[in-house]
Amino acid sequence: MHSAGNGELISNQGAWSEQEYLALETNRRVEFDNGSIEVHGVPIDRHQAVILHLSVALSGLARQTGGVVRTAGMRLRLWDRKYREPDIVFLRNRDSNLRQENFWDGADLAIEIVSRSLEDRERDLVTKRTEYARAGVQEYWIVDPEQETVAVLWLAGDAYTEAGLFGRGDTVASSLLPELALPVASILDAD
Repeated sequence: MHSAGNGELISNQGAWSEQEYLALETNRRVEFDNGSIEVHGVPIDRHQAVILHLSVALSGLARQTGGVVRTAGMRLRLWDRKYREPDIVFLRNRDSNLRQENFWDGADLAIEIVSRSLEDRERDLVTKRTEYARAGVQEYWIVDPEQETVAVLWLAGDAYTEAGLFGRGDTVASSLLPELALPVASILDAD
């Protein structure tokens, strides 16, 4: 395995192979884009609490329906030489051929919890929205603690349409998983 420090990750930009990326051993969130590595900060406590809260809810649903859920650290291959590490990914069928040991080749649902920096907000709200749609992810949730909203986006053709924008007093409804209903306040106030 290839162990890399932050300096080494940044120094070889443009020259990384997909195999080198997949062999990385690091405690950082690292995404891959056509030979370049994106190193992201470690999520803050509130971010982690939201991930855990949603993961527990989705895990219960997965047990009932035969699905599977994974959290940040599970690589999602969007297309050749393009990988992301969503905060949460979900497959409705645990035996899906999209599920592999080192990465998934797609997901039915991807969830991102928006971080505070402008760069992170742009990536989650704009860039990943386009990328996940191109990769065929059926539903994309954007949890925005700063705006106190959860946007549920549904894939229609090659782009997302907004299935709903839910605020603190609402209950999030999923088009993909109708049996999932979560109060937005419980997501935002996760501890």
